[in-house]
Amino acid sequence: MNMFIWLSVLSLTSLAAEQTPVDRMLDRVIKQERDLLTLLGMHKPIVETYIQVQSPGESTGSAAAATPIEKDVYFLGRMNLAGEMSYEALLEQESSVKKGGRFNFSKPGKSKEFEFLPRGFAQMSIIDSQAFDRKTYRFEYVRREFLGYVRCLVFDVAPLDPSVRGKFIGRIWVEDVDLHVVRFNGTYTDPVSEKTRSAPPEQYFHFDSWRTNVSAGVWVPAQIYVEESNGTAVHGRPAKVKFKAQIRIWGYEVAAAPKLDELTSILLEQDSGMKDKTDLKDPTPLESQRAWEHQAEENILSRLERGGFLAPLGPVDEVLNTVVNNLLVTNNLNLDIKCRVLVTTPLETFSIGQTIVISRGLVDVLPDEASLAVVLASELAHIALGHRTDTQFAFHNQTMGADEEILHRFRFARSEIETAAAGKKTVELMKNSPYKKLANAGLFLKALSARGPVLTRLIHANFGNKLAGDAAGRLSEFVGQAPPLEEEKLEQIAALPLGSRIKLNPWNNALVLLKNKPIALLSAREKMPFEVTPFQLHLTRADSVTRPVSGATVATHN
Repeated sequence: MNMFIWLSVLSLTSLAAEQTPVDRMLDRVIKQERDLLTLLGMHKPIVETYIQVQSPGESTGSAAAATPIEKDVYFLGRMNLAGEMSYEALLEQESSVKKGGRFNFSKPGKSKEFEFLPRGFAQMSIIDSQAFDRKTYRFEYVRREFLGYVRCLVFDVAPLDPSVRGKFIGRIWVEDVDLHVVRFNGTYTDPVSEKTRSAPPEQYFHFDSWRTNVSAGVWVPAQIYVEESNGTAVHGRPAKVKFKAQIRIWGYEVAAAPKLDELTSILLEQDSGMKDKTDLKDPTPLESQRAWEHQAEENILSRLERGGFLAPLGPVDEVLNTVVNNLLVTNNLNLDIKCRVLVTTPLETFSIGQTIVISRGLVDVLPDEASLAVVLASELAHIALGHRTDTQFAFHNQTMGADEEILHRFRFARSEIETAAAGKKTVELMKNSPYKKLANAGLFLKALSARGPVLTRLIHANFGNKLAGDAAGRLSEFVGQAPPLEEEKLEQIAALPLGSRIKLNPWNNALVLLKNKPIALLSAREKMPFEVTPFQLHLTRADSVTRPVSGATVATHN
């Protein structure tokens, strides 16, 4: 054997012998993270960021002032990890920020107020897109720990060179079967400059990033919690702002594959002898008008679902349909009404044709079924009164275009005259309904009116009718039935925190109702109406039964 070749083989053998099981495991973790970046580069999920900025002052100790919220901020966009990470704003226009590298979370605005940067929040879904490896980071094993049903290995991670800005420092959880990172908690390094002894005006913040298992071997970013609540940001510097934020990511795979499968099936069956219908009956003008309105309705719903804004039909819709059917039967209304759910957080509703649409965020915060009935009845009232959807959307070109254009075009808010008439009709519908005890519905409206002035982005409607504003006036009869709003009273629950009702599958946008047992409150502070709270996901592994979606194998998330 050639001496050079023999020495090379000997060197490689010696190197392999030096690789301990721990070394091989860490290399596997790093490879899985690299493979995830490749997978995510094939998708452009929606990223929703909702921030509640708190007063920097000290709490007075009362339930109402324990978390004094000054204002809220909302972003909706798409994240793209193909090559350098990019963020496409769908609603809010970003400030100009340099491209490439790690984005800052915030910077001082022109008005000296703190300005949040949505791209910085979106990047918290990734540990390090450039150099997550053992040449850059050190890993220190901590312990084993269960996150839900998933057993994990826990490591503390820090950059080998702490002077490099924008490197992850914190803790990671690695599931112990395939060694995927399923959670990471910490921030990014932001060292003080040795020359100026000061830090850049932009800041990084602390975050807790969670992933969920959507298929065998596929864990995708799903939910992120961000908090700076003690007035101190990274490395002990005073924070410019005190806030909490929730980030939700969804829409990795829209429902395009089933349509292609359907087309394939049609092509295969075209020689099966199928014939056109021979019914010669022409529709009446009324039937034509109804068909035209239904076409507009179907175009809107289809476009919203295709864009990832409307959840596919599922168990949550069935619960909503049951409530609406109770209203229809008790009011002798011969209408075929269906309900759908927007995936987004802002509290809003709208109706198009014979469909009532309600946002996930609104379902989350409603305290009980009677309150839900009032909200649905307010849209049912528009349909019962014959308030129509704009039939321009029956033209298919009106629902074509980029998501950003569609979001600005789709506006389904009712006029003041229609809203006033629907308010009276809502009261009538509820009087005849089985939902007689409406004190909680009135309390919810009171709480919404009380928090509305500072939660302007939460109550802002992206598509339809915001529930706040004059809701208390339009539905004053329900408000009058409610007792005084007493936030210090433990047994009075006027509204729930965000995320209380619904769980979202980030891959296919499917929604399911949470099955949580009631928990006894220890103090009035734990009521947290309309508030952002931390995430603590009960992780499970995907079902063994999977289905193909656009070349990927995806299972329904438990």
